[in-house]
Amino acid sequence: MSQFRILGLVVLTVLKVLAQPQTSAVLSELAGEAPDLSTTRLPPREQLTEAEYKNFAAQLRATYAKPSQEWPVAHVDPDVNFVELGLVPAPIFPENNPYSKEKAELGKLLFFDPRLSGSGQIACASCHDPDLAWADGRTTSFGHSRTSLKRNAPSILNISHVPHVFWDGRVASLEAQTTAVILNQDEMRNDAAAVAARLALIPAYPTLFKAAFGDESTTLERVAMAIATFERTIVSRPNKFDAFLKGKTDALSDSAVRGLHLYRTEARCMNCHLGPTLSDNLFHNDNLTYYGRKFEDLGRYNVTKNPADIGRFKTPSLRNIPRTGPYMHNGLFPHLEGTLRAYNAGMGVIRRKPEQKDDPLFPTKSPHLRSLGLNEHDLSDLRAFLESLAEAPLRVRPELPSDH
Repeated sequence: MSQFRILGLVVLTVLKVLAQPQTSAVLSELAGEAPDLSTTRLPPREQLTEAEYKNFAAQLRATYAKPSQEWPVAHVDPDVNFVELGLVPAPIFPENNPYSKEKAELGKLLFFDPRLSGSGQIACASCHDPDLAWADGRTTSFGHSRTSLKRNAPSILNISHVPHVFWDGRVASLEAQTTAVILNQDEMRNDAAAVAARLALIPAYPTLFKAAFGDESTTLERVAMAIATFERTIVSRPNKFDAFLKGKTDALSDSAVRGLHLYRTEARCMNCHLGPTLSDNLFHNDNLTYYGRKFEDLGRYNVTKNPADIGRFKTPSLRNIPRTGPYMHNGLFPHLEGTLRAYNAGMGVIRRKPEQKDDPLFPTKSPHLRSLGLNEHDLSDLRAFLESLAEAPLRVRPELPSDH
């Protein structure tokens, strides 16, 4: 091989190395520049031996058996209002719609009753099925006349602790959410007068409304109040992680214990998925806006018209997460594994096209998202922790009042 051929191969190799994102980041640091963490793709971390992983799990189990105040410091960014993981508190009922057993029981029946819809075929439970972890298991939901809707149906587990409802947070109460869905032409497609008249004709309902509200009036406002009351009673049930929090230190496997530590540290999950419900209930851009393309969804911006909200969607709770797929607002990821790999990669990079150079609405990915460099063992451990959040299937299928 000639010396020119060898020199050419060396130059080509150097150029390939310089083109690597992690190499660019190192060179930026050497030049006194801050690397762009949102575009830096980290290589996977080196794996330990099985004996080392086992010893590490034993150390972590002893550490996390202590009160949460003594746990290792979580890896969160400076702007994060940090709240530690914990048990979910009791549900919250607003002063203008306090809890009563009668109202919750009425709401439960109405939640499952398709006669609230214009077609008589769609109920709240059509998209929030308890058999499917209070979601519907679909990529995106369907509505009236099988209309394909734009977004995935999120679980309503622990919904009383969520200050804004819908992926874009466009309403601030469950009562408003229920009303909006019933009236939406692409969803349940009904109107207030028709709902009230239909329920009044079902013999059992006026009596149930009287027990819940004091008289037999079957208004849409009362329907929404009853359903919202029932939904607020939908709370987390026993899982392995909660048992671990309560002191059963062997409730988590070695893999799940390592995953818990990763979740709080190197995996950076607690920048958004924090607190007892594992959600900050805020809005973030995960680079799934499809800006300027067929499936474009601008998210929170459609509500606020603030350019900073382009592509931002509400952080979902991760409780019972193994059973609530597909994932993301558009149901893009069918499985947990793919979702974890996408976050490990930093959810990609948003690049402007030449014609978008000065576009003031061009979306900006959340600064909390960056390449993590987790290896295969890490991803397996992280998944094991998330699987510890799973709850047993719940069957709630009440017998609905007869038309006669």
